[in-house]
Amino acid sequence: MTSSVKAFALGFAVFIGLSFAAAAQDVTEADKRQFQDIIASQIDAFQRDDGLRAFSFAAPAIRSIFRTAEGFMQMVRNGYKPVYRPRSVKFGAVTDDRGAPTQKVHLIGPDGGLWTALYAMQRQDDGSWKISGVSLIRQDGAGA
Repeated sequence: MTSSVKAFALGFAVFIGLSFAAAAQDVTEADKRQFQDIIASQIDAFQRDDGLRAFSFAAPAIRSIFRTAEGFMQMVRNGYKPVYRPRSVKFGAVTDDRGAPTQKVHLIGPDGGLWTALYAMQRQDDGSWKISGVSLIRQDGAGA
C-alpha cells in the first residue's frame, strides 16, 4: 500500500470512527490525565524509535490499517515529523469533536515550526483509552 493510500485510509478511518462515535462521552479529569500520559508515552516511544511501544497506543482501526509497528512508524516518520521529533510539547484543552474527546497538543517541530496536534481518543471495551487519529495543523493555518 502506498503512503498516500495509507494516509487516505488513516484519514478515512478517523472520519468513520468519529462519525459513528456515540453521543459525547463523559470525560473525567482522570481521563484527561490518561490522555496526556498516553500521548506523552507515545511521543517518548517515537523519540526512542520504539515502534512496538508507539503502535501499542493506537486504536484497533489504526492498527488494522498499518498492521505492523514498522508500517506505522514509517507513516509517522514520513507524515508526522512534528509528532515524531518534537522540540517541545505542551498540552492544551480537551474538546469534544463529534462525540470523541480530542486532546490538543501544541508542538514545536524539528524545524522550529509551530503546530497543533489534535489527538482523537477512543474508549476501548475494557475502559482503557487509545489514540484513534491525529490531525496536524500548522499555526499559520496550513495543515498536514
